[in-house]
Amino acid sequence: MKGDKKIIDILNELLVGELTAVDQYLIHGEMYADMGLNELAQKSLHESDHEREHARALIQRILFLEGKPDLSKRDPLTVGKTVPDMLKSDLALEYKVTGDLKKAIAACEKASDFVSREMLETQLEDTEMDHAYYLEKQLRLIDMLGLPNYLQSQMGSGDPA
Repeated sequence: MKGDKKIIDILNELLVGELTAVDQYLIHGEMYADMGLNELAQKSLHESDHEREHARALIQRILFLEGKPDLSKRDPLTVGKTVPDMLKSDLALEYKVTGDLKKAIAACEKASDFVSREMLETQLEDTEMDHAYYLEKQLRLIDMLGLPNYLQSQMGSGDPA
């Protein structure tokens, strides 16, 4: 089905954000694992996989609209040096993706592409209610418990993978 070029371009822009998130969550997950923070590692690696699912949905939609998915681009990664920095950089990325998704949903509505809009609304819910909310909660826990207690709570047991 021949899609609206403007919508295909928007979907490709969103793909950049999702692929960036895959990579950023992956590096942070491996850093957490290396620090022995197995709970954080497991969650971050899970988020990397979840972002890959979002990217895959975008790729499939672009192909369905007879566009060409561009997997060559990424935004610069913001790799934190400390746990709070990693959480804050992931949260900033989620906030950016949230804003981009809201603009894209409005564009899909205007173009009467309701299937793309529905897909993006699902991704927006994941981004706001799951990803961003989790990160906000972790930062609040650090404030409430103090960093040493928080880090101890994130050690968990066993292998993060």
